[in-house]
Formats: sequence, structure tokens, C-alpha cells
Amino acid sequence: MCKKARILVVDDEKQILEVIRAYLEKEGFRVMTAEGGKEALARFDLFPPDVVLLDLMLPDISGETVCRKIRAKSKAPVIMLTAKVDEGSIVAGLTIGADDYITKPFSPRELTARVKAALRRSGFSGAIGERIASGELTLDTGKSSAEISGKKIPLTMNEYNLLKLFMTNPGRVFSREEIIKKIKNADFDGFDRAIDTHIKNLRQKIGDSGRAGNVNGSHETLFIETVYGMGYRFAGAIND
Repeated sequence: MCKKARILVVDDEKQILEVIRAYLEKEGFRVMTAEGGKEALARFDLFPPDVVLLDLMLPDISGETVCRKIRAKSKAPVIMLTAKVDEGSIVAGLTIGADDYITKPFSPRELTARVKAALRRSGFSGAIGERIASGELTLDTGKSSAEISGKKIPLTMNEYNLLKLFMTNPGRVFSREEIIKKIKNADFDGFDRAIDTHIKNLRQKIGDSGRAGNVNGSHETLFIETVYGMGYRFAGAIND
């Protein structure tokens, strides 16, 4: 199976994020979202994207600053999302390292076309298989396996599919109903509490405490986070 390009979308308007996510996922991309510059940089470091869609007007740090920080450590294409239509603003954005720009409002067809063009220019090949790492946890989609601290984890098919679902969609909350729809193994027990059991077993195998922070003087590791009343999401390893 070919690698799907990972797109990081940064915008402080949730509605825009969800619309862009829907269109890009329909095109087969894997999408991460962030509502601010600090969150965007954290996600970039944890799950390096193949393309960044970056709003310039963010609530915490400016999009220009985010772009500079990304460009200092990566050649991943950055496409500006901007309401600033004057030539000076656009030239300034391109000067600091952005590869392209889209002015708001934009059409979904234009957006996906720009993303695909950026991928082609960057030489993205969609290589077979992919290794996704978060802290000491690594998922190898080419070999359908996972490791923790370099040691292979003996996962069942259901556990592997759960881990793959979470790690290829970092930060996205999945309800139990969505998990049932996404994992369609013939032997998958689709009852809500059975899902909880699979996740509990998976957490034990990957050394996941199920909570984050400093508890009784020791740092806890959180990979799969319970979002109460909603479901589960992959939060990634929290390291000191």
C-alpha cells in the first residue's frame, strides 16, 4: 500500500479546519489540524507532515513566525492561507520561506490542486510502507508491526489495526461507533465494551498509562487518550 501524504492544516477557525479536513481526506490525504502556532509546531515535530497549510493570522504567534521556524528545520512545502490580498503581504510570505499561497475564500478544488502540485514539486513519491514514530513507540505499516524501545510488540490483528488507526490520525477523536466502522475485520467484536477491552489490552502492551503528567513523582506516558463522553484519540508520548 502506498504511503498517503500527511497534511498539517493550521487555522484558528474550527469550521475552516473541518471543511479543509473533509475535502483533503476525501482526496486520500491524512490530515492533522492545529488551531494555533504553538500547537502547530508541536504537531510538526511529533508527526512531520509532507505539506503545511498555514493561516498567517493566528491567536498566539504569527503565521510568519511559524513559517520561519518550520523552514529552519524542514523543506516541507508551506502553503499560506491568507486574507491579505495585497502584493506586499504575499511577497513577504514567500520571502520568509512559504512555497505558495491561497487567498481566502478559496474553492476546495483549488486547495487540493495546490496541495498536489506542492507534493509533486517536493518529489513526494508515496513510497511503500511507512514508519511512524512517537517517543519510543514505532509503527511499521509496511510490515504491519509495532515496536516499543526497539522491541517488537506482540499485537493481535485488532490491536494493530487500532494502533494504526490512532497513529495515522494523530489528535483526531474517534467515537466507539467510528472505530467499529473503520475496523472491519470479520472477527472484530463490535460491541462498545469490547472496544474498551481491546484498547485496554493495547495500552498494556505499549506501556501506556492512560493518563499524563507527574504522578507520585514519576512521569506517566500517554499515547491513547480517553476523551470522556466522546471516545479516544492518539495524543503521542509525553516525555520529560
